[in-house]
Amino acid sequence: MSELTKDQLLDLVNSKQVAPGNARVRQLTQRIVSDLFKAIDELDVTPDEFWAAAGWLERLGKSGQIGLITAGLGFDRLLDIRSDEADEKAGRAAGTPRAIEGPLFVAGAPLSQGEVRVDEGEPKGEVLVMEGQVLDVDGRPVAGALLDVWHANEQGGYSHFFPGMKPFELRRRIATDAQGRYRFRSYLPPGYAIPPDSPTSELFAALGRHGNRPAHIHFLLAAPGIRTLTTQINIPGDTYIDDDFAFATRDGLIVTLEPNTAAAGYESLGVTTPFTRVRFNFVVQKALNESETAPEARMGRIAA
Repeated sequence: MSELTKDQLLDLVNSKQVAPGNARVRQLTQRIVSDLFKAIDELDVTPDEFWAAAGWLERLGKSGQIGLITAGLGFDRLLDIRSDEADEKAGRAAGTPRAIEGPLFVAGAPLSQGEVRVDEGEPKGEVLVMEGQVLDVDGRPVAGALLDVWHANEQGGYSHFFPGMKPFELRRRIATDAQGRYRFRSYLPPGYAIPPDSPTSELFAALGRHGNRPAHIHFLLAAPGIRTLTTQINIPGDTYIDDDFAFATRDGLIVTLEPNTAAAGYESLGVTTPFTRVRFNFVVQKALNESETAPEARMGRIAA
């Protein structure tokens, strides 16, 4: 058969098979291809529009910004919503809310016990100390939990991705003490925008959307027997806190700032003048299986 209708072509594309392959991949590919065939036909997509989109996808892959697109189009938050719904159905809706990881996690940050200074040298913003405990859902401290923390610099850049930054700059890990306590010093980070003149900014301009994120700090928390938690806290007062291009703001993760906190008791972090404090307890669930305790972030999990 050399002459095909649209339906015959789609059937061939979705049914051709010379080996067993992967049933799940075939299922997903068939659905995606079918939906794209339908969209091209119903929306009368022209060849120029199709190949322009293909060229954009090629440039997107080379840019390393796929993680920005997935966040900006809502896929990251969708996966969290689905996980929340599954927890609700299973009676596991407890503890600190999850929040999207974002595309800029880097494993292997320097490890400290109990407390650490995340920034280095002269502060590049308002001095911040964040402290609290890691607790299980029954209120018991989780000793020895590992808390990855990472945030943007004063220009909105992340180390390993932004030119001129040192390896693991503004990235640290903290092991909680016997009472599950942690604390760290840094500075209040700003929000930031997606890179200009990039495939991501091109799409958002075409959609008539901004690409701004409110000020936030990321966390990945892991411990034996504990369900790994990926989350982030938001700094109140940011212009985009209710208009995050990544849809990541959650009510339970907007912290309270305590400005002009006295420096006494914080000398070990190099604090000598009043600073802004955030107190926040992470509440984590017990893991149901070994997979839930895996300390890897999202790309580490799929590579394991």
